[in-house]
Amino acid sequence: MLLIYRILINFTLLISPIIVILRIIKNKEHPIRFLEKYSIPSRKRRSGKLVWFHGSSVGETLSVIPLVEKLEKDKNIHQILITSNTLSSSKIFENLKFKKTVHQFFPIDSNIIIKKFLNYWKPSLVLFIESEIWPNMMIDIKKKNINLILLNARITKKTFSKWRSFKNISYLLFNKFNVCLAQNSETVNYLKKLGVKKVRKIGNLKFSEPNINKINYINRDKINFLSSKKILFGAISTHFNEEVLCSKIHLKLKKKFRNGITIIIPRHADRCIEIKNELEQKGLIVYLHSSSSKINKNTDIYLVDTYGETQSFMQVCNIVFLGGSLIKHGGQNPLEAARLGCKVIHGPYVNNFTEVYNLLEKINISSKIKNINQAEKEIFKSLISKKSINKNLKKLNNLGKKILAENTKEIKKYL
Repeated sequence: MLLIYRILINFTLLISPIIVILRIIKNKEHPIRFLEKYSIPSRKRRSGKLVWFHGSSVGETLSVIPLVEKLEKDKNIHQILITSNTLSSSKIFENLKFKKTVHQFFPIDSNIIIKKFLNYWKPSLVLFIESEIWPNMMIDIKKKNINLILLNARITKKTFSKWRSFKNISYLLFNKFNVCLAQNSETVNYLKKLGVKKVRKIGNLKFSEPNINKINYINRDKINFLSSKKILFGAISTHFNEEVLCSKIHLKLKKKFRNGITIIIPRHADRCIEIKNELEQKGLIVYLHSSSSKINKNTDIYLVDTYGETQSFMQVCNIVFLGGSLIKHGGQNPLEAARLGCKVIHGPYVNNFTEVYNLLEKINISSKIKNINQAEKEIFKSLISKKSINKNLKKLNNLGKKILAENTKEIKKYL
């Protein structure tokens, strides 16, 4: 199996110039820094001890920023390297001012390239975030006797089943980790079955993420319109058929709040025209966010058909419904919405983030609903409530500090 993987990776390397050109044209690749993926670094390696973090995209990268801030203060650490795969994740570091930390794109997992990468950066400790597994890189890391940690580890039932299909390769790879610091009990159980020798449940590092930048990027006229309305709730990252269910909840609530409007942000923006047509057939007035036309004052549904503005819209909502939870998708991570002070409503299918939702429910930040009637009652209760969830957010922040401290303590054992 490893041999097949290496053949495929080397084939990918051969055709990668074509892939890179296409990605640059689509603005998915940096026109100069793509060279980093071939282990042609754009930053210098300082002398002394270097700690390397790798996360695939924005979420993973954000989760380690508080940890990086702590390690920056450690005099024994001379440089911190963070790698990621996506252009959007690299942009996070454009506004962050670190003294020791540099960002590079993760190299193609080909033996020739990764050897060049490791020989240049010479890390003292490597931390892969969540579920990042790169066979060639991991094997070479251990050949060089470098400590390797799986940080904020998360293995779902679906991921576990896939790895179990390749028992020999999964045991070979997961056995390379010196320790895995897991988000939840489910992950601990799966990692042990996959051959990890040492696992510790610490909790989700995303509880420790830095304070969210509350700059709102929505057009002022549109913000003014939304401010003139009673925003009933925001439906975030919805999947097929969930928009129709949300529209039914909206109609029930509008009987009590005549000036009410609901914001819907589908998971896939390319479905918005289809959603708009479907909701209009049901008699609802729908406005597309990308539209430049005047907004009808009687608009029922404000439909967001763009990417990258979800956080801005969550800032104007006191209540959010998180999609992928009324269908068997597994739900969405509720932490961003919770940290913005939103009451989180969700369906029963949140198996991807069970422990996080359970915790938020205990401190009255989230509520589970099973049907439209229950959703309408729960949202109505939140709309008329004068209680703020900010007090409960302090509990969330305290938990984040504890998780951060435990992760820092564990990491320093391997430096």
